[in-house]
Amino acid sequence: MTQKIAVSLPDEQVSSIRRAVAQGRAASVSGYISAAVARAEREDGLTELLDDLDRELGPVDDADLAWADRALGLA
Repeated sequence: MTQKIAVSLPDEQVSSIRRAVAQGRAASVSGYISAAVARAEREDGLTELLDDLDRELGPVDDADLAWADRALGLA
C-alpha cells in the first residue's frame, strides 16, 4: 500500500532531486525520496546490528582493526 504525504524540503534539495529525475537517475521525485528513505532504514538496521555485536562481543580493538586493514590490503 502507498500513502500520499506532503513534505517540506529546502529549495536546493528539491532542485537536486528534480535534476536526478531529469537525468534519469530516478524514475520520479517520489521514487527518489522512497529510495533515500529505504537507504536510511538499511543504515539504521546496520547501526543497530553493530551496536548489538559491540554489546555481545565487546568493541573492536586496534589489533583487530589493524588485522582487517592488512587483510583488505589497506595497510
